[in-house]
Amino acid sequence: MAKIKMCGLRRAEDIEYANMLLPEYIGYVFAKKSRRYAAPETAEKLTKLLSTEITPVGVFVDEPIENVIALVESGTIRMAQLHGNESEDYVAELKSRGIPVIRAFKVSCEADIAAARNTCADYVLLDSGSGSGETFDWSLIKNVGRDYFLAGGLTAENVGEAVKMLSPFAVDASSCLETDGFKDFTKMRAFAEAVR
Repeated sequence: MAKIKMCGLRRAEDIEYANMLLPEYIGYVFAKKSRRYAAPETAEKLTKLLSTEITPVGVFVDEPIENVIALVESGTIRMAQLHGNESEDYVAELKSRGIPVIRAFKVSCEADIAAARNTCADYVLLDSGSGSGETFDWSLIKNVGRDYFLAGGLTAENVGEAVKMLSPFAVDASSCLETDGFKDFTKMRAFAEAVR
């Protein structure tokens, strides 16, 4: 069964909802330009409320590597998800410190899948773009040949079909879990039920 990642959590009630639904992963967005940005000190407090069964993931865009390492060392996150132009050396350095890495790839053609296949990251996240809320051509990923997180336009209505058709390692959602820009328990529950 596909694992679930619910991304963009930033309030105590978001954590409360996650603790009731137990997705395998939740994500904090540490990119300051994002409307879902969580300050490191906020995320640290939220992780203290988070069920130990759930892995907190930090979402970064070209963040200085020492900041990522500091968030892991403080216990705020346990995995790093990279959405910028981080080098393979950057990924390898995190891995050498025992930090699991998810590397995001925007999928628009076969070459994007080849790049995803060749990264040294532990997992890849295949997406339509940065939080566009739209799906991409899923036929492109039939030959990815490695565990991946599927993202981009997934909803409670289409995620069941995606899981059946593609057997991703995990599915990742954010905007479809919200009402007026904030996480909505009813939508989160519907998404989790559709995956399971």
